[in-house]
Amino acid sequence: MPWPLYLALKQLFPSGRRFPFFTCISILGVALGVALLIVSISVMGGFGREIRNMIVNTQGEVQVRASGLMDDPRAVMAAIEKVPGVVATTPFAEGVVMLQYQNKPAFPAIQGVDANRVDRVIPLRKFVVAGDYDSLDDDRVILSAQLAMTIGARLGSKVSVYSPLLLEKLKADEILIPRELEVCGIFEIGHQQLDSSVVIVTLRTMQELYGIGRSVHGINVKLADGFDADRAAAAINHALPVDGVAKSWMDANQEFLFVLQLEKNMIFFLLLFIIVVAAFSVASSLLIAVVRKTREIGLLGALGASPGQVAACFCYQGVIIGLAGTVSGLALGFAVVHFRNDLVAGFTRLTGSQAALERFYQFSQLPAYLSGTDLALIITSALLVSTLAGLLPAWRAAKLKPVEALRSE
Repeated sequence: MPWPLYLALKQLFPSGRRFPFFTCISILGVALGVALLIVSISVMGGFGREIRNMIVNTQGEVQVRASGLMDDPRAVMAAIEKVPGVVATTPFAEGVVMLQYQNKPAFPAIQGVDANRVDRVIPLRKFVVAGDYDSLDDDRVILSAQLAMTIGARLGSKVSVYSPLLLEKLKADEILIPRELEVCGIFEIGHQQLDSSVVIVTLRTMQELYGIGRSVHGINVKLADGFDADRAAAAINHALPVDGVAKSWMDANQEFLFVLQLEKNMIFFLLLFIIVVAAFSVASSLLIAVVRKTREIGLLGALGASPGQVAACFCYQGVIIGLAGTVSGLALGFAVVHFRNDLVAGFTRLTGSQAALERFYQFSQLPAYLSGTDLALIITSALLVSTLAGLLPAWRAAKLKPVEALRSE
């Protein structure tokens, strides 16, 4: 072990002293900054990943929409499936209806899917928590969990579906009887907005409700694993035989994802100042140590130590504090992330804010995800700032001349 490193360890953790107060305070400052960064970036990354999975699991990696109605969806799907990277396609039609059960109305979004093809692109089957997805036909409907709870519908209940086409019929002095559908399933995605305002019917039922014949509103596309969604969308746009546009999930939600990334970057930037403040504390402690150990520094110079070796002694102290603080912060941060839902549940029970959390953040549980890039950035930033904190004391110690240092006091 190089003697400057040995001396740095001895100064930080003197023999016979179990609790080096200033060293522990310096390490704790760095650890808290790293832990806050781990928790905050993990939660923001979790929201981003959850939103990405939600979009892909409900729309596919690429979505093709026509400027109006898509009259020949089979020809369009055949053209799309020839594009490299496309694994499967499925048509859809969507809109808004009034749903009524026992005089309890609701106004959910409705989506008509091709029951024979939708599972190739969108894993609806895995989100069905009650009932049987395979029972979905032209006389049955699948409700989202919160919607079913709101109107009191259960499996086997008969719900009335009122289409906007009813208004058009009334203008022509015609009467359109509401469609009676049996609830055959209840699904839950984990996103409060979708779980409280969506119903799923067959594509044929949706076409009848909206009177669009065999037309559809768009096509969802699944890509092969690892295939770039933006590149696939560009290729699909060149292959489309109709007037429409293909957008990747990122392009379709570009503004929202930009805001999410901006918030994540701002949180990282602001919380990094906690580590910077801790670094000033480290620098102050080391500067005090330089002043207190002026004679010892002079003695090292008299014994033949070069200014660089003396400076390295204090640089090593900054690095050691940074390493110890980073490791402690990682352990604390990952522990908080692991128990995040328990901590949030306890907090919401005390404050009675569970409903507000679900309403505004749209998730029933707090997601967390930390990418390798974010982790490396946090570790590098903490070590770099801590190392820089030791440079000023190191420069001050290296500038001391042995004769003047030995003559002090």
